[in-house]
Amino acid sequence: MIEAIPNISEGRRLEVVRAAVEAMERVPDIRVLDCSSDPSHNRSVITMVGEAAPLHESVLRLFDVAVERIDLRRHHGVHPRIGAVDVVPFVPLGGTRMESCVELAHATARDVAERLQVPVLLYEAAATDRARHRLEQLRRGQFEGLEAKLVEPAWKPDYGPPQPHPSAGASAIGARGPLVAFNVDLAADDLDVARRIARTVRESGGGLPHVKAIGVRLSSPRRNRVQVSLNLTDYRRTPLSAALDRITREAVREGVEIAGTELVGLVPREAIDGSAGGRPMFDVIRPDRTIEARLERCPPCPPGRRAAP
Repeated sequence: MIEAIPNISEGRRLEVVRAAVEAMERVPDIRVLDCSSDPSHNRSVITMVGEAAPLHESVLRLFDVAVERIDLRRHHGVHPRIGAVDVVPFVPLGGTRMESCVELAHATARDVAERLQVPVLLYEAAATDRARHRLEQLRRGQFEGLEAKLVEPAWKPDYGPPQPHPSAGASAIGARGPLVAFNVDLAADDLDVARRIARTVRESGGGLPHVKAIGVRLSSPRRNRVQVSLNLTDYRRTPLSAALDRITREAVREGVEIAGTELVGLVPREAIDGSAGGRPMFDVIRPDRTIEARLERCPPCPPGRRAAP
């Protein structure tokens, strides 16, 4: 079994998000476990599981909807992005080997490029170039800088044309281990405060290992707030509790309070139950936000029926 977590650049027009999810669910043996949409980020994160062949077909159907209905020339949000389907990571579950996810990433990237003329860059374990291993390297310059970036020899797409799709941009497809995406809202409207905290916390700024962080400003309805948006790429090395504690300490130094937290998508149970390190986080994240809990409550369903709660 493999987990796929496609991120699409739409978090406001929920009818488009629903159309994308419904297209994926029409593939037999696919279970959509979660869909998290955020209007400030203008982004939706979809979590689904299945074997390689149905996942491959399901992601292609997602691309069909997203390329037709999402136009990045008119897209605005606080989250960095390069494509209508911005990123598709494949994550091995159970005894599945990472090599299976790498093969699936290559096959999916090839077919996306041939079917829709969307250039694809491979990343993490599927990367063909070390300079493309980290997702933030692929996103540097965002959609607006893609045309100039892709013509450089160092950034030639792994699959597809050397220029972005006019409205759908490019996509990053890869294979990786489990990741925790977690947002911390601050009771402040000073973006510099969020950026300073993010810079202090993230690994590239000398902070916590395996932590990526950016500071962003939230838009309505959570107006007058800024946010530290986190990705923990190895929760066994840096537990979520350690990252949240560090942000809390930095917020105290800045003279601001934590206004709220938000998990994006799902997490493995061990990431929040304390068994992989750190303290249990059930006071912050509900137990039903784990992959295991959703698999238990979402048995395989026939095509055309919704699997997600």
